[in-house]
Amino acid sequence: MIDWIVTAIERTGYLGVFLLMLIDNVFPPIPSEIIMPLAGFAAARGQLSLIGVFLAGTAGALSGALVWYGVGRCLGRERLRRFAARHGRWLTLSPAEVDRASAWFARRGGLSVLVGRVIPGVRSLISVPAGVSGMPLTPFLIYSALGTIVWTGLLAAAGYGLGENYRAVERFIEPIGNGVLVLGLALYLYRVATFERRRDVRG
Repeated sequence: MIDWIVTAIERTGYLGVFLLMLIDNVFPPIPSEIIMPLAGFAAARGQLSLIGVFLAGTAGALSGALVWYGVGRCLGRERLRRFAARHGRWLTLSPAEVDRASAWFARRGGLSVLVGRVIPGVRSLISVPAGVSGMPLTPFLIYSALGTIVWTGLLAAAGYGLGENYRAVERFIEPIGNGVLVLGLALYLYRVATFERRRDVRG
């Protein structure tokens, strides 16, 4: 996979970085933890500029975030409530919990988006509740951009600084991302198993 990404970046330059980061944020088969360090490494070799890599990666990530934000806006709170009323166990949310989550996100959504954009496994998903809760587009873009700038900037700079040792970035970040995904799956299964009990207690 790494050799393929390197070849793609070499052949398509900034457009390739943009598209790879867009794909990562919509359906992440190729994580940004690999893309951006490799792009930074290409900049260190003089094939691209570090600023150009940073801008292309950030633009691609934000474009992907907008896709899921749009999905959330199209879904909307009321439609999600109706879906939760029919399939609440598998969604792990009751209509009442949808209301509480929406109210919480309305108060602290900006911070959630900002922090979520730098957490592996959460970066893409955080855009959905932002859209569902009706978070205005401008604040969403601002908080998303701030988090994305930090994430893509650090990864690109790491690849640039490490040079041939850029793989060390993946070895460091991948276990964190895998841990977040395992924790998320465990939490989901727990919520499915305890759904009826929580619904009875909370109404």
